[in-house]
Amino acid sequence: MVQAHYDFIVIGSGPAGRRAAVQAAKLGKSVLVVDKGRRVGGVSVHTGTIPSKTLRETVLNLSGWRERGFYGRSYRVKKDIAARDLRDRLLITLNHEVEVLEQQFARNRVESLRATARFLDPQRIEVEMEAGERHELTAGKYLLAVGTRPYRPTNVPFDGKRIIDSDEILEIATLPRSLAVVGAGVIGVEYATIFSALDVPVTLIEPRTTMLDFVDREIVDDFIYDLRDRGVALRMGVPVQTIERADDHCLVRMVNGRAISTEMILYTAGRVGATDTLNLEAIGLDTDARGRVTVDRASFETSVPGIYAAGDVIGFPSLASTALEQGRIAALHAFGHPTATPDAEHFPYGIYAVPEISTVGLSEQDVIKQGIAYECGVARLRETSRGHIMGLTSGMMKMIVSLEDRRVLGVHIVGEGATELIHIGQAVINLKGTVDYFVQNTFNYPTLAEAYKIAALDAWNRMTR
Repeated sequence: MVQAHYDFIVIGSGPAGRRAAVQAAKLGKSVLVVDKGRRVGGVSVHTGTIPSKTLRETVLNLSGWRERGFYGRSYRVKKDIAARDLRDRLLITLNHEVEVLEQQFARNRVESLRATARFLDPQRIEVEMEAGERHELTAGKYLLAVGTRPYRPTNVPFDGKRIIDSDEILEIATLPRSLAVVGAGVIGVEYATIFSALDVPVTLIEPRTTMLDFVDREIVDDFIYDLRDRGVALRMGVPVQTIERADDHCLVRMVNGRAISTEMILYTAGRVGATDTLNLEAIGLDTDARGRVTVDRASFETSVPGIYAAGDVIGFPSLASTALEQGRIAALHAFGHPTATPDAEHFPYGIYAVPEISTVGLSEQDVIKQGIAYECGVARLRETSRGHIMGLTSGMMKMIVSLEDRRVLGVHIVGEGATELIHIGQAVINLKGTVDYFVQNTFNYPTLAEAYKIAALDAWNRMTR
């Protein structure tokens, strides 16, 4: 049973929701988390961040991908990999994540309720349980952390088996003999490369002539070269006209008359905020065309006093890492603790493709646009002894340095371990460090982090000359 009034009601239990709930509870507030999912965790745990990264790690382990630099492209740890192999590890990981979250809620006396929620007015919500039972609850403050769901246009004949979205791909019964991915955003690129690592022929389709436009172009070019080298077909710059399903295959017809035949189609052209069931009209809160909510980025309060929003539902950057911090800041602000540390000027962006891409700070396009005098240093991961030991044949780090004050402006990495390595660059950039830090300090040897030293020396040598 739940009580009728709480200090704080959080709708959604993803990264933003759970961090906000725990933070409010630590301030001594009564907190209820309402989530319509079977278990707590939200999109991040059940269909988004954790499942896709677990799938990636499972594929890399079973396929022997990391060892192919030594043993050849035909090398495999497990010869016949099935969808069941991927799901087994996924279920173990998801159960662990849920158990940790439930324990965290219990330890901090955060109550949770499996139900859907809709606003009656700015102070009241109605919750409906699966069996149809309804309750009216009130709260002093609310947080919307409902996340997003895949965008599913009506002209795409989704069937959950051969034409699927990024939620449904986790439930496929068999691995496809061929796969077409429509949409070369972060999600599309991640799944395209994961299935490519399983030696599934993949075609990546993008109506624009470029992909991942927020990433440094040289990093993207290196990534695209790697994709082409391993046989991923890129169809860029031509929009999709129709998507059709036949008995044993699917067809993607392009506006230029070209047709792509494939066994399975993954459609990943964006996501929409899961706000349509919240009855936001009752509180006078508007959303954009994709169902997202606008907030004050300093406090994460919406235009309705006392109602906050955080996570993917407020749009860019739509990362689990930033959602966690947004939820914490929202809870602190809601209860009169505006001393919350504001977002750092630069945060890392990780793309868990194969290979990984991670970036922090300014790209080369950014510094050119801002008119900053700069120099670049580059390190190839294969140049490091650790990279050679690991059998790496590709991957690079790019460091951008200001010529005026020698500050490191940006670090961009594509390759094994990129999302871990990036944090060294993040710390130096946000602490306003210079390239001299990397030149003058010693790194463990052999490590991939040695690439920082190589890239810094490359930039430093160009600068001194």
